[in-house]
Amino acid sequence: MIGTPQELADVLRPVKHVLLDFDGPVCSVFAGLPAPEVARRLREGLLAAGERAPVGAEEESDPLVLLRLISDARPDLTESTDAALAALETEAVRVARATPGGESVLQACARSGRLVSVVSNNAGVAIAAYLAEHGLSRYVAGVFGRAPGDPSSMKPNPRLLLEAMEAAGAASEHCIFIGDAARDVEAGEAAGVPTIGYANKPGKDEKLVAAGAVGIVDSMQLVADLLIRAL
Repeated sequence: MIGTPQELADVLRPVKHVLLDFDGPVCSVFAGLPAPEVARRLREGLLAAGERAPVGAEEESDPLVLLRLISDARPDLTESTDAALAALETEAVRVARATPGGESVLQACARSGRLVSVVSNNAGVAIAAYLAEHGLSRYVAGVFGRAPGDPSSMKPNPRLLLEAMEAAGAASEHCIFIGDAARDVEAGEAAGVPTIGYANKPGKDEKLVAAGAVGIVDSMQLVADLLIRAL
């Protein structure tokens, strides 16, 4: 952890609106259906439609990066590729692994009177499916996944964060973003929102600090505890 519990509690005290990344802080989306397999299926879908993956995309194992590559090279394929990925993500969340403490964060926000918006590069339909299946929808005020057919909406673009804040009528000084990647911190900074980094893998803490996170945690349960402590 970077930042003492008291320092992190002080950061959280004025927060009325928690912006929460999905893949990482809430669950591991591709734990059951691995990301490389999803990327492979996306490429196979292109081949089945008589298309080829663009140069540089043949070995890409991150389906979100692959979506960007295809969109950049073949804008005419963006909508269909995005829809195919959304369907695969929805399949993946059925066997996703819940993050320890992720549900506790949602419950702590409800107990402390804070709104939660899930803001993610994943497809909104997949996020909503996961929340519904796990009985978590009631804790979430809004889901802001990537705009369908528009990969440019994904973080580090702040667009999704700004949309979530506008929908909630929340000022940036009353918001916090919790994410597990440098792009999350960059999006938060661009939106004027401080970000707490969730370092769920070795080496992530350094990247999150370098990106400008105001604090680092390695436990979502700690975040839940601090949200209650910060009342």
